[in-house]
Amino acid sequence: MEDIEDLLIGNGSGSPPGFRLPLNAVGVNLKKNKNKPKLHAKQLSETPISSKIPGTQTIYIKTFGCSHNQSDSEYMAGQLSSFGYSLSDSPEEADLWLINTCTVKSPSQSAMDTLISKGKSAKKPLVVAGCVPQGSRNVKELEGVSIVGVQQIDRVVEVVEETLKGHEVRLLNRKTLPALDLPKVRKNKFVEILPINVGCLGACTYCKTKHARGHLGSYTVDSLAGRVKTVIDDGVKEIWLSSEDTGAYGRDIGVNLPILLNAIVAELPSDGSTMLRIGMTNPPFILEHLKEIAEVLRHPCVYSFLHVPVQSGSDAILTAMNREYTVNEFRTVVDTLTELVPGMQIATDIICGFPGETDKDFSQTVNLIKAYKFAQVHISQFYPRPGTPAARMKKVPSNIVKQRSRELTSVFEAFTPYNGMEGRVERIWITDIATDGIHLVGHTKAYVQVLIVAQESMLGTSAIVKITSVGRWSVFGEVIETLNQINQKSKSVEKILSEEKCSPCSDPCDSCACSGESEPCACGPESCGGQSTLEQSDVLQNEVLREDQNRRNLIGWLLRKRKNQAQKMVENGIASGSQKKQEWAKRAPEEWGVVDRALLGGLIVSVFTTVALLIHLGFKTMSSK
Repeated sequence: MEDIEDLLIGNGSGSPPGFRLPLNAVGVNLKKNKNKPKLHAKQLSETPISSKIPGTQTIYIKTFGCSHNQSDSEYMAGQLSSFGYSLSDSPEEADLWLINTCTVKSPSQSAMDTLISKGKSAKKPLVVAGCVPQGSRNVKELEGVSIVGVQQIDRVVEVVEETLKGHEVRLLNRKTLPALDLPKVRKNKFVEILPINVGCLGACTYCKTKHARGHLGSYTVDSLAGRVKTVIDDGVKEIWLSSEDTGAYGRDIGVNLPILLNAIVAELPSDGSTMLRIGMTNPPFILEHLKEIAEVLRHPCVYSFLHVPVQSGSDAILTAMNREYTVNEFRTVVDTLTELVPGMQIATDIICGFPGETDKDFSQTVNLIKAYKFAQVHISQFYPRPGTPAARMKKVPSNIVKQRSRELTSVFEAFTPYNGMEGRVERIWITDIATDGIHLVGHTKAYVQVLIVAQESMLGTSAIVKITSVGRWSVFGEVIETLNQINQKSKSVEKILSEEKCSPCSDPCDSCACSGESEPCACGPESCGGQSTLEQSDVLQNEVLREDQNRRNLIGWLLRKRKNQAQKMVENGIASGSQKKQEWAKRAPEEWGVVDRALLGGLIVSVFTTVALLIHLGFKTMSSK
């Protein structure tokens, strides 16, 4: 069947999102079964009404692949839901299956093939979306199913309706990007996955995604900033920027990534309730913007985390992959961001067994991973993708590929990246429920996963926690207080509230006006003569804990006012430096007022009076005997 272009009645312009076109306006392949008996009038009357009225059926959506695919699925789910369709996690209950596919690795496509076969066996109408049909539209598994292209997701309602009628529909070609303001049903209501562009500027020899997503196409800065403002109003607490290559953003429309990031950060709430996570970026396109990106990553509303794939520690293999950077350039990215951004966490990717990879090449990769001890490394074996240059290269024997993958995985899993965190006090943002159904999942500023035991009502909130233990993949924490409660007691904790919108700070060693606290210093706390943010947080949290304990006794109750004043002195000391803080603490008992002295004097007199009465009663009892 030929690929179907968007065919519109009249002037040939695009239709509004979700607009139902008549059958003759959409390219379809009408399925006819000559052997199918005609239905009599009685049989027609017994046909369930839900099979006739569009928008009354149930749809099962399955998503494979990256966060960009997940966002596409959420947009398609939103449109279907807005037209009345029900969404179900149960494929058996659904009237139609919508499968959003990934073409990065063979296992993902194999899983898609299996699911399509199951759907056909169950006689379910099928719509296949994503990178597989877009990049490999003629594969055998796609015969007899409808197809939605990666830039046709705003037409999914039409495709679903025609498929339910028994028609086979293919919509693959388009020249404009889907609108960002389409209806959306988020898998996690607190997380917005925001695609900033489609496609990329690279030409990696192993990559099939370029065949599907195409050349770089960026959304405008204004449209993305507007979307951020909208989702924050919807209650979103995390925004993930998604792209095939975040660093390449804007090069097709005359802007760059730092311009976009600064525009987005300017829209984030000043109370730090919504965090930004920057998406995957390849080294070539951020090398010239490292200092500007580091400035954004230091911002209190942005996670100090970045995914930078290296793929190999060998320059020879990087050249064969056509990655357009060297190992030293990757090191420059990691070293610069680690130096300029306190607590910076970097994740990376490795492909084991790329064609032509020698033992020496692999050894260089292992040494690179050992040198940096990355907390997150995504390790995969090389899978030749049909139609790519790498698929025609001489392959490394599969047993060697597997052995190298196991060896690198063993090296990586031996790392203990979170040792030393136990006992620390951290702010976290809580957005999900762990797979065990017991813990809630939060992340620190450095995007370290923290598991806590708490009520589901804490989802979508921020809290101060104490790290109680560490594991290999995450740490465990104990909630001290939710942030808004702590702010009622001590606004100095974290100093995250400000009067204006957040904006990036210019100098790493200057105070950050938007956060109200001293920005973590790129040159290190010792060089600037001040305490680290973590140490300041520890002091303040200890004060809060001591206050809670003293509420339980009479002395704490009588002296609560004095403790509040002492805490303010400590806060002022932090603002002026650790030395002044200690001076305030020492001078505090000497500066008590008249009321405080009277309270303490009254307490002492009461104690002595009670003791005297007890002694008097004791003597009286003894004399009476």
